[in-house]
Amino acid sequence: MGIAFSLLVGFSASFIFAFIIYWLDRYEKEPLLLLGGVFTWGAILAAGAAFILNTLLGIGIFFVSGSENLTDLTTGSIIAPLVEEGLKGFAVVMVFLFRRKEFDSYLDGIVYAAIAALGFSATENSFYIYDRGFLENGYAGLITLSFIRVILVGWQHPFYTAFFGLGLAAARLSSSWLVRLGAPALGWGLAVFTHSLHNTLAELSSGLGGLVVTTLLDWSGWLFMFCIIIWATLAEKKYITLHLEEEVLRGTITRQQFLTARSARSQSLARINGLRTGRFRITHRFYQLCVELAHKKHQLQNLGEEGERVDRNSETIHRLRAELMHLSALIQ
Repeated sequence: MGIAFSLLVGFSASFIFAFIIYWLDRYEKEPLLLLGGVFTWGAILAAGAAFILNTLLGIGIFFVSGSENLTDLTTGSIIAPLVEEGLKGFAVVMVFLFRRKEFDSYLDGIVYAAIAALGFSATENSFYIYDRGFLENGYAGLITLSFIRVILVGWQHPFYTAFFGLGLAAARLSSSWLVRLGAPALGWGLAVFTHSLHNTLAELSSGLGGLVVTTLLDWSGWLFMFCIIIWATLAEKKYITLHLEEEVLRGTITRQQFLTARSARSQSLARINGLRTGRFRITHRFYQLCVELAHKKHQLQNLGEEGERVDRNSETIHRLRAELMHLSALIQ
């Protein structure tokens, strides 16, 4: 039963946190299949490979040094941050390379990175809750470790890895080669640094004091990242408004549809009304395309055509306009 409870707590908490991240992406939701893929990568491949690599490298350090304390400190402060951020970040890199069109905003990078990290957290938390909670102190230990791993430091991994996702998004949206090369490196460096700082403080501190310090670090870090999310959302709304207002003048969408598309709350209400009238799929598709059109126009303005032939931004804009004009009449 201890294993079942540990898995239930670890994975249910990560699913709840993942839903919060999904909800924060207010204007253009990322494909659920893709989000499920990066979550699964984090939960199975990244977590499994990290356990093996951390263990083997830790054994190597102990073999050389003969010191258990030095092994724990080195593994926590150097090996684990490098290995884990590399493995979690790999899923985000794959999206960046092979589904590049999904990186439309800074928020998209944060979302993919955070979801991959939450998959990793689900497995890691389940292991710690069972191994260091239930096995050592029974159900009392399980409850204590659940509180610590989920409530106190539950946002740690999404916070670290979000820096890398943000760096990749910055590279995607910039025309500068300096930014394209430097932003991902800086983002991954910040992910490793914050991860290492947390682990180092946890190793050097002890008892309640150490727990308080690491909790404050993780929550202040996530609040900082939340501020970045708010900034990215407001920036996204600004250029959605700019680019879609032009579409009203072109006759692509109506003014009422424009007012709905520029408001995340109004979009949600429109989709709810679509459920009531049996037009949910059309309504959802329409407002998703509105935001995609705004993103493509923004990218054309800042990055030029990109792609080749049918993948060129101007060609994509033409196709989106044609579909929007067709759907516009169906949801009036």
